[in-house]
Amino acid sequence: MKKLIFSCAVFIALISNPQFMFAQFGFNSEAGCITNIGESDCISNAVISAMPFLRIAPDARGGSMGDLGIALSPNSNAMHYNASNLVWAEEETALSVTYTPWLQELNLNDIYLAYLSGYKKIDDLQTVGFGLRFFSLGEISFTDNDGRSTGSGKPREFELSGAYARKLSDKLSAGLTAKYIFSNLASGQMAGGLDINSANAFAADFSLTYRSKGKTGGYKSEFAMGLALTNIGSKVSYTNQAVKDFLPANFGLGTALKLELDDFNTVEFGLDINKLMVPTPVARLLSDGTENPEYDPSGDGIADFRQKSLFSGVFGSFTDAQGGLSEELKELSYSLGGEYWYDKQFAVRAGYYYEHATKGDRQFLTLGLGLKYNVFGIDLSYLVPTSNQRNPLDNTLRFGLIFDFASYQTQNTLEE
Repeated sequence: MKKLIFSCAVFIALISNPQFMFAQFGFNSEAGCITNIGESDCISNAVISAMPFLRIAPDARGGSMGDLGIALSPNSNAMHYNASNLVWAEEETALSVTYTPWLQELNLNDIYLAYLSGYKKIDDLQTVGFGLRFFSLGEISFTDNDGRSTGSGKPREFELSGAYARKLSDKLSAGLTAKYIFSNLASGQMAGGLDINSANAFAADFSLTYRSKGKTGGYKSEFAMGLALTNIGSKVSYTNQAVKDFLPANFGLGTALKLELDDFNTVEFGLDINKLMVPTPVARLLSDGTENPEYDPSGDGIADFRQKSLFSGVFGSFTDAQGGLSEELKELSYSLGGEYWYDKQFAVRAGYYYEHATKGDRQFLTLGLGLKYNVFGIDLSYLVPTSNQRNPLDNTLRFGLIFDFASYQTQNTLEE
């Protein structure tokens, strides 16, 4: 429990004052990463944002395919990846619930991510969807610098979203999502002499999907591509500081190919590429210990990358890395996965997620199963780490349930 309290305290400190971490290190432009001063060892220069829970893949299906989902054949969980994909769903109405244990290896039952999402087709051209994401960080005991208790709290975060998707043609669709986000990590506490408050934000997603049916290798096929700009919204702060931090705005591209091998066997493969549209952190010191002129050109004592406006930070994030193009490319993450269905009732899934070692080093293999019976669908996923970077979902089984209302209504009609 002491380790958990310490981890949460560090997390809150970084969210409140991200430049704290990078002030301790210098930037090695040749290596293209943050390094310890006087050393050549690269350590993580991962892009940091407020409310990172918004980028956690919330569903068991995508979670079993390397966090894949931008262009996959859609279900109600497409709300997270690409809302424009909802309009191509086969069912008229669906609802899904997913429960994800967090830090399961520490046997902490009160830390979890819960996700509820659904959609309803208005007609052949229009679909509306909704999502509710809730992240519980359990009960935390807070202490001051001297180890004295300052009380306890229950950190929690949630996101409420609504989406509208519409077909623009027989192969192209667009979607727009509006979000309200709330985060309470340590309200009533203090950090660095500043009162910690809860944070609120509004954000939006814009997405496009292209789908085309045809034949590939003699089999019936469906090719899909998707683009999703997500979490574009107001900057936030957990204190009364004028400087605010960015939400985890993300640029995602995805592609998928679905093949119907025969009347009973179907396979689908996909690839997603994601990049956070958040300014890359700039170190305060260079590797020789001198001040970095790019850290605070304005001379106000606050890192300039934190003071960028929303649009300057988002659109400038593609060219702002101190290591140039090579570092920008390292900020891309990749999700690769596949799914096999037998008779649309039983599925086997696998995937892999890759992130560069200096940008977070999340690398893991995922496995999963799916089962559909009448109106219910059940998804299970399991994560196996493949790098030295620990993952909160290491060796964790997550569970998802999907309910198909259209099938339920059809079954009742037949029974009558």
